[in-house]
This record gives sequence, C-alpha cells and structure tokens, in this order.
Amino acid sequence: MIRTGFSIALLALLGACASFPEVDAAQARFAQSAGGASVTPALVPIEGLIAQAVPGRATAAARDALAGRAAGLRARAVAMRGPVHSPDTRARLAAAIAAYPAKFN
Repeated sequence: MIRTGFSIALLALLGACASFPEVDAAQARFAQSAGGASVTPALVPIEGLIAQAVPGRATAAARDALAGRAAGLRARAVAMRGPVHSPDTRARLAAAIAAYPAKFN
C-alpha cells in the first residue's frame, strides 16, 4: 500500500515537471505581438484608479434592472433552501435504513 502511494506521488511529481510547448509558443507569440512591452500587468495604487472613475454612469433603468435581477437571484436562493427529497422519498429512505441498520450505522 505504501509502495503504491509512493508510486502515485512520484508519477504526479514527474507530471509537474513536463514542458508544454504549445503554451511556450503561445507566450512567445504574445510577447512578439506586444512589441517588446511587458506582458504582465503593472501593479498600480488603487487611489489612482478610483480618481479616474467616472461617477454617475449607471442610469435609473440600469439600477432597476440590476435590482430586479438581484431580487430574482435571492428568490431562487430561498427556493433552493427547501428539502431535497419529497416526503415519499424520505420515507422510503428511512425505511431502507431501518431495514438494514448494520449497513448504514
């Protein structure tokens, strides 16, 4: 059992060392298309981004649509909180468990 676990772990580690030429080629093409620019996004302070934000872009219609969508999602969430099985199914399951107590306990 230990030998099998060790073998599986070794195979998983060897798989992590594999190279993926398709990914490397895609990254190289992307770097070339960027014209030498950095391919990773620059980290900037959040204050500058907030200062660039344009206030008041949401219209009343957009706010109402978003509120309606949120209400619909909340209603779906409430509906999902109910029981999973019908009372008949729950009774059948309880009877099966009672019939074979050693199997389920």
